[in-house]
Amino acid sequence: MALFSRLRFQFGSTLTSALIPAVVIAIVLACIGYAILGPKGILAWGDYSRQAQERTRELQILQAQQAALANRVKLLDPRHADRDMVEELVRRNLGVTHPDEVVIPTR
Repeated sequence: MALFSRLRFQFGSTLTSALIPAVVIAIVLACIGYAILGPKGILAWGDYSRQAQERTRELQILQAQQAALANRVKLLDPRHADRDMVEELVRRNLGVTHPDEVVIPTR
């Protein structure tokens, strides 16, 4: 009986001494897995890169639209408006044209 209790004690101490490194290894492996497979991990970088490229293209389109609108606003500035632009807008909005004119809508 004394042998059994001594073996049981040795097994328990061996198990306890192996348990701490096993837990540490499990935690480290979980952290590594999260770093690779997590939402901000290494595998997600490709998707972030693709999204960044899409957003860059959208930004370029919006900047071009903004520049076109800024130019149009500049042409319609009341202090020095472009007469052709003002005449075009007034005729289009009011529907005022001469009988011999041909109106070609651009939009």
